[in-house]
Amino acid sequence: MIELRQIEHAFTLGRKGQERRVPVLRGIDLTIRKGEIVTLIGRSGSGKSTLLHIASGFIRPTSGRVSIAGLDVTDYSEGQWADFRRRYLGFVFQNFQLIPSMTAFENTELPLVLQGLPAGERRKQATEILEKLGIAAYADHYPSELSGGQQQRVGIARSLILNPPVLLADEPTGSLDSENEEQLLQLLQTLNRDHGITLLIITHDDKVASIGNRTMRIEDGRLADPANGSPNEYRKLEVVKP
Repeated sequence: MIELRQIEHAFTLGRKGQERRVPVLRGIDLTIRKGEIVTLIGRSGSGKSTLLHIASGFIRPTSGRVSIAGLDVTDYSEGQWADFRRRYLGFVFQNFQLIPSMTAFENTELPLVLQGLPAGERRKQATEILEKLGIAAYADHYPSELSGGQQQRVGIARSLILNPPVLLADEPTGSLDSENEEQLLQLLQTLNRDHGITLLIITHDDKVASIGNRTMRIEDGRLADPANGSPNEYRKLEVVKP
């Protein structure tokens, strides 16, 4: 479903004429099969967020190729990426990114509004997804009236409203207490098991990483074998659960 091949990325810092390049990712190879949960664990600054942003088209790699659902999307324009994301990718963020002035229902239906669907169809689809995620009773509540766990469920409802085959999660439990974290992890596993959604989750939390069919560790921009720290040992790094 997702293939990253020899991904290199560096940021340029400094004033014009005094620029210096700071490598962030160094030769990343990663394949995520359809229906997998892959968790990518690493400390702050290890390059995991940059890798997620490259996989979602918000950053173009310095070199390497990105393919999703059999399509080479590396050289897509911003417009092509925007259309691709609407059709293929859903996002879960640490800080929920709900619009404060909109209710849970309005936040959920927003992608359908942008697509121009009639109000009746929007209401039907948004209500169904809120019910599926156990948050329908709070449809008329604003984000400030919801708990962190409830806000995260609304964010997930919005990300799933267009039925994307891939869900990308950036520290999805970072703003949750332990009880809500447990509930969210169970929800993500249910979405994967019952609906076949492919998940790539980045985290620094071992508990979050443990739900993956495979857990990958990234260190200093390289995928590393956790047993001996060797870089770019992708096969050794895989932890496959029965």
